[in-house]
Amino acid sequence: MSRQQPFLSATGLCFDAGRHRILDSVCLACMPHEFLAVIGPNGSGKSTLLRLLAGLRRPASGNIELRGRPLKQWPLRERAKQLAFVEQEALGRPDVRVSDVVALGLLPHRPPWGPGDGAQRHVIDEALREVDMLDFVDRPMSELSGGERRRVLLARALAQRTPLVILDEPTNHLDVRYQHSLLHTVRGSGRTVIAALHDLGMAMRYADQVVVLDHGQLVAHGAPDEVLVPSVLEPVFGVLITTVHHPVTGERRLLMDPSWEEQGP
Repeated sequence: MSRQQPFLSATGLCFDAGRHRILDSVCLACMPHEFLAVIGPNGSGKSTLLRLLAGLRRPASGNIELRGRPLKQWPLRERAKQLAFVEQEALGRPDVRVSDVVALGLLPHRPPWGPGDGAQRHVIDEALREVDMLDFVDRPMSELSGGERRRVLLARALAQRTPLVILDEPTNHLDVRYQHSLLHTVRGSGRTVIAALHDLGMAMRYADQVVVLDHGQLVAHGAPDEVLVPSVLEPVFGVLITTVHHPVTGERRLLMDPSWEEQGP
């Protein structure tokens, strides 16, 4: 029986900013319909890695393959039908209406210079409904909170109807309810998902696989139960970590305390 091919994979990925190496020989693979979480401290290279995987930057060395084909060989329009990317702070012009922002996700599916059709509004409305923003469809982005704008950008990615969604810190600016709602939505959408996350608990709850980065290097890549453990996380994040089980659900959770050096007598 042949092994299933990764939807997206990277081997020996390196990226330099001037003389500073941001990523050093990173390898990973994300299987179809899998949720891959990328975690690590600030400055570990998470955003750079996602931009490379989305084709927005070129690596200094290494290879990225999308469905077994080198990413650089995909024409831009065809690549936009395969993957959608939501950046951390890509908020765009504040005077643009919510519906117009989400409509940008439909561009890869239109003929060049072609006008939209009557089905557009349905796709826009459905995407906004998925992120609980349908009531804001005709509002300008300037009237939205930071969290609401994040949800609109996710709706744009959903409207793009790609089998892969790459999200850079998607829960930024969101309250706890919408953090869970957003990740539950993308996980339940049937898409392949790659997301940089700060919250280790969110990674444990929603991810099928976890990549840990530290100072641009791959520390671990595997299932949450194998990777989100004290022996892996404590040296990376510099905190004491204890594994516990939720008293009601029985699910495994992480408790974090200051590192040994920061604790008093």
